[in-house]
Amino acid sequence: MPKTATHETQKVTVDRPVIRSIPEIKKISVMDLKEILAKGINDFREKPSHILLLVIIYPIAGLLAARLTAGYDILPLIFPLITGFALIGPLAALGLYELSRRREQGLNLAWKNAFDVLDSPAIGSISALGILLMIIFLIWLVVALSIYQMTIGVIEPSSISDFVSKVMTTPAGWSLIVIGCGVGFVFAVVVLAISVVSFPMLLDKDISAAMAVQTSAKVVLTNPVPMAAWGLIVAGSLLLGSLPFFVGLCVVMPVLGHSTWHLYRTVVSEN
Repeated sequence: MPKTATHETQKVTVDRPVIRSIPEIKKISVMDLKEILAKGINDFREKPSHILLLVIIYPIAGLLAARLTAGYDILPLIFPLITGFALIGPLAALGLYELSRRREQGLNLAWKNAFDVLDSPAIGSISALGILLMIIFLIWLVVALSIYQMTIGVIEPSSISDFVSKVMTTPAGWSLIVIGCGVGFVFAVVVLAISVVSFPMLLDKDISAAMAVQTSAKVVLTNPVPMAAWGLIVAGSLLLGSLPFFVGLCVVMPVLGHSTWHLYRTVVSEN
């Protein structure tokens, strides 16, 4: 007899063990990331979720394109917006974690199940952590624009070629790149520390948002080199996936999302 939606919802709740202290964190190597990515790719092949990303990404890309036709004042924010995907990626991938979780437990696997996170008992903690990431993302955009204005100036670029020339061929542009990348790195490290496994853990366990964040930070501290490599993989993949015109993100983001679930499963002990 097939499981009903009610039974599956109950299973989600029952299968969330209560966690009141930081669980044991396993040490992994950089080579383990290869297997983790392979598992993420397998999840994507089992249930390709690029359609879900198309619904989100194409409207955003269309709005950016429309804004560019109206003027070039948005150009200084293009790169911060692209790199900012890494800051809000853990939130955007919630549905992908859920699909990987359901596949792992042998539950029904359909695109609509990605939205089951909205019925999760942890939706309050997930929302609070998601708001925190959005605030960090908005702060990054403000800081990035301020760095641009302090180095290049407040005058709007007259064209795309003028913008590229100022950034790539002038001392002010080189300062922008160095300072911007340095500050962006700090933002990325903070987000990595608080979110690398916290969202998957909130879906999987009965745990507070604060404890999930502490567990995530401990994962980074316990595995600094592998986590640094993971951060580079995420940032590099998102940057490449943004070219051309965000098309590659429809594959990159699902694979990274599914892989993040398996990263969580690999580093956080079940005991």
